[in-house]
Amino acid sequence: MKSDIVEAFVQMAKMKSIDRDILESVIKDSFRKMMEKKHGPTANFDIIVNMEKGNIEIFLYKTVVEDVVDPATEIDIETAKDKSGEDFEVGDDFVEEIPIEEFGRRSVLNLKQSLNQKLREIDKEVTYNFYKDQLGEILVGEVYQIKPASILLMHNGNELFFPKEEQIAKERYKKGDNIRVIIKRLDKKPSGPPLIVVSRADDKFLYKLFELEIPEIYDGILEIKGISRDPGERAKIAVMSNDDKIDAVGACVGMKGMRIHSIVRELCNENIDVINYTKDNALYISRALSPAKLQDIYIDNVNKVAKINADEDQVSLIIGKNGQNIKLASKLTGFQIDVIREQNDEDEDEDEDENNENNENMNEENDENMIEENDENTNEENESSENVTEETTDETQDSNPEAEASSENDKQ
Repeated sequence: MKSDIVEAFVQMAKMKSIDRDILESVIKDSFRKMMEKKHGPTANFDIIVNMEKGNIEIFLYKTVVEDVVDPATEIDIETAKDKSGEDFEVGDDFVEEIPIEEFGRRSVLNLKQSLNQKLREIDKEVTYNFYKDQLGEILVGEVYQIKPASILLMHNGNELFFPKEEQIAKERYKKGDNIRVIIKRLDKKPSGPPLIVVSRADDKFLYKLFELEIPEIYDGILEIKGISRDPGERAKIAVMSNDDKIDAVGACVGMKGMRIHSIVRELCNENIDVINYTKDNALYISRALSPAKLQDIYIDNVNKVAKINADEDQVSLIIGKNGQNIKLASKLTGFQIDVIREQNDEDEDEDEDENNENNENMNEENDENMIEENDENTNEENESSENVTEETTDETQDSNPEAEASSENDKQ
């Protein structure tokens, strides 16, 4: 019997890439529930689904008896003869084909809804399992929709969520662009398909690019021991060779830098420092801070702290633009890096000369101030003595008339 239900769901299964065997089992299970609901849980029946032709056949089996005790499994002789037009004896098997229309329009609609729901659940599970196996792998998605805080990519009919924090800041995308991303996270949702989060800013993306471009890494001859990135700006990667005949850094860079340049172009001209890995922490930190030259390194392996002595002219190279170099080196090595500045002898002599000059200038200023103060004190003393002399003269003049008067009286 041709079934529109089967045809519709076969087409849906093709679109969703659902396995035919899984779809067949879902359809059988749905019709089985309908049969049990209509004829009872003890009914004996068989459901045959032909996925190629879109046919479905349901056969109900009963035993012919004189007196029916269980209608789900038994049928009397007269009823069996009326339905088939054949003669039966007690104990014969009676087979009846059940048309879908017998279930009624409401049951068929419920069946379709049930099948739709199950197919959606299967599709979610199939999608989840597929991308679960792809976690940490690179795939190519097409830019489908651009939003202020995220971008939606399409891959095999599924949406990939590309948030702004997982993008390289300098890159600009247009609808229809094909871009390479890595599957970073997969989250199941209560309803709808799983949330598939992709990234180009993750350290794992750089790792996979090296694995794609450098066969020795894929084959296990070279090993990546650590990565630290400032996406789109700069990255440091430590590599180690398991074959003494192969130079790890040289193999990564390639002839005339061809291998590393293809990775740099993919990452929007991100500068990549490739260094040789070593278990010697001091040497490892020194390589991670290149091109800066260090004087001495003190390592505290317990607290994971490294104190570095360096000349004044090397400090800017160690720290880098906006602290980028020292930050990436610290992340790569796992050590907190502190810089202690050392001055050259010439700089120290210059500082001493400057200090001596400053001291001489201060002494001269102090001497001048003392002379000025002494002059002021001398002037004040002179002024005060002049004032005393004037006062004495005035007093003498004031006393002379009295003396003159007394002398006149004596003459008289």
